[in-house]
Amino acid sequence: MAADPYSTLGVARTASEDDIKKAYRKLAKELHPDRNKDNPKASERFSAVTSAYDLLTDKDKRARFDRGEIDAEGNPASPFGAGFPGGGFQGRPGGQSGGFRSENFGGEGADISDIFEGLFGGGAQRGGGGFSGGFGRRGAPPKGANAAYRLRVPFVDAASLSPQRITLADGKTIDLKLPAGVEDGTQMKLAGKGEPGPGGAGDAIVTIEVQPHRFFTREGDDVRLDLPITLVEAVKGGPVKVPTVDKPVMLTVPAGASSGKVLRLKGKGFHKKGGGRGDQLVTLMIDLPGEDAALRQFVDSWTPAEGNPRAAMGV
Repeated sequence: MAADPYSTLGVARTASEDDIKKAYRKLAKELHPDRNKDNPKASERFSAVTSAYDLLTDKDKRARFDRGEIDAEGNPASPFGAGFPGGGFQGRPGGQSGGFRSENFGGEGADISDIFEGLFGGGAQRGGGGFSGGFGRRGAPPKGANAAYRLRVPFVDAASLSPQRITLADGKTIDLKLPAGVEDGTQMKLAGKGEPGPGGAGDAIVTIEVQPHRFFTREGDDVRLDLPITLVEAVKGGPVKVPTVDKPVMLTVPAGASSGKVLRLKGKGFHKKGGGRGDQLVTLMIDLPGEDAALRQFVDSWTPAEGNPRAAMGV
């Protein structure tokens, strides 16, 4: 059974989401498999720390865990805890059988066979013989625990759905195909790639972390870009080369363009869950030279036809 996630991360039960993230980042950096290739225990702790982080950063799961509805692995909690108190079930004194007595469960003369009938599908029967059916059956052997991984994906790779290679705790590498609509926090399941168990291996749960880009940003399924252009390109207009998440393309700047004008490159954004792609929105930014004597001389002798561009603001 997994340890208490708060204890695993070393935070209080009242910890904020920021406190949990700080604790996780510190431990993940210390225990990451890439830094502990010869230390399998560090890899196990890394998996436990990541599982604890995933549970506590999911608001619904955290609330259910705090209420005791699920355990640290996200499984429904047992209605009777770790076991039944009182050394098992006993019949009535004097060799009588059937039902349950208060000696074992508390409460004068309590008969809780109805509870067991509901839990075990009629396996606990009233009168003449105590238990039969449900308590005689064994459930399927449990699968191994799930293994948690976090995979950093470059922004451009996430937008273009480029395959990503991940190394598992056993040293094996897998090429992941990113799903359409992938975003920061997307989780992918690798069936049977978790910890071994009597009923088969658990799953590997991979949480995607999309890395920021130095000039692209994301807005929904669209990609945004601030594109510097020269004064000549803004005045005269014409084609300019623009980077996209796929490859550079040519974009026509209209003559007389101002800083802040937005142009659209269709189908150059992120892949959408329902099919198709978002767009790339290009915001023009006129880049003036620092010191240019000829430009200064021209401006001194030039009177713009439109006058004050701030007149509509009343200034």
